[in-house]
Amino acid sequence: MKSIDDINLQDSQATREEIDKEEIVTAETNLQSDINAEDMDGASKKSQTYIPNKSVKYGNIKYVSLAILTIQNAALGLSMRYARTRDVEMFASTAAVVIAEVLKLVICVVLVINESGNIQNGVQTMYTTVILNIKDTLRVCVPSFLYVIQNNLLYVSASNLDAATYQVTYQLKLLTTAFFAVLVLKRRLKKWQWGALGLLVAGVALVHLSSTEKAKSATSDNLHNQSKLLGFGAALAACFISGFAGIYFEKVLKESDISVWMRNVQLSLASIPFGIITHVISSGTITDLFKGFDGFVWYLVVLQAAGGLIVAVVVKYADNILKGFATSVAIIISCIASIYIFDFHLTVQFAAGTVFVIGSIFLYGYVPKKPETRTSLSVMWYWTQDEK
Repeated sequence: MKSIDDINLQDSQATREEIDKEEIVTAETNLQSDINAEDMDGASKKSQTYIPNKSVKYGNIKYVSLAILTIQNAALGLSMRYARTRDVEMFASTAAVVIAEVLKLVICVVLVINESGNIQNGVQTMYTTVILNIKDTLRVCVPSFLYVIQNNLLYVSASNLDAATYQVTYQLKLLTTAFFAVLVLKRRLKKWQWGALGLLVAGVALVHLSSTEKAKSATSDNLHNQSKLLGFGAALAACFISGFAGIYFEKVLKESDISVWMRNVQLSLASIPFGIITHVISSGTITDLFKGFDGFVWYLVVLQAAGGLIVAVVVKYADNILKGFATSVAIIISCIASIYIFDFHLTVQFAAGTVFVIGSIFLYGYVPKKPETRTSLSVMWYWTQDEK
């Protein structure tokens, strides 16, 4: 016969099992209620008209800015190459850099005033940030000087490399930026990002080993003395300067709450004196600043000044994948346009290198989706479903 203790033990076990079943049923009921509530919540949110309108609004800004960035990237490389190979009186690239900085300063001053609400507040903000906080302004002089040198080197590169090769080579700035991010900001790159950098180097190497442009020097005196080695060296130096200056400027931005437009005001104010000094050293005088400037050169200056501002909008509203897409499309446009404008010869080796570079841009900007986290309630629900 069973003892009273055995009977009580069995009763308690049976009672515990019933309680466990009730808890599971209750958990399932609560879970289903939560799901229904979320469905109703989602349905009610979908019924609200202002949310879709808002997403459409920002979506339009995002894609319009990306389209403009794509056109600007492609047009800048092609325009710089064309401007440096025309059979006309040549303008000084150092002068173009100075004028572009002046134009950028004017645009950023207008944007700061717009942020401040009126002219008086804008002027007061700029005076406080630039003059009274002189130590912070001096910190910005480092990237200002570097950007002036970089922009001049890009003109040297565009004068010696065809537009397609120039466009592909300049993507090495991804490699140098990653290098300085690891060195200065102590960032850790993912495995696929290291792979993307290796793919980038291989792609650029293939591009430069391939044949590029027909001998068109007979039609333009400005192509007689071009050197592919000089062009590649200038582009490589510009990439290193761009990488370091970008990381330094990012560090400065993160250490303060000053707006991007105000920082660009500081950059331009410091860049203009550096640019004038560079021009005087290069040409020996300041009086011929506008020598060789015609309508096309002014268009090029505006295009160059607008580039940084367009990137700022894209960074705000888009992501790395879409930005990489814009860069990739710009490279393709440059290659196709070079065939018709500069008698460019597209080889299999060049095409393969370009594909490697485009692939590296997407791979580097790839962000894997985070795995879904399961709560204890969801785990219990899946467990009970398996039991049934």
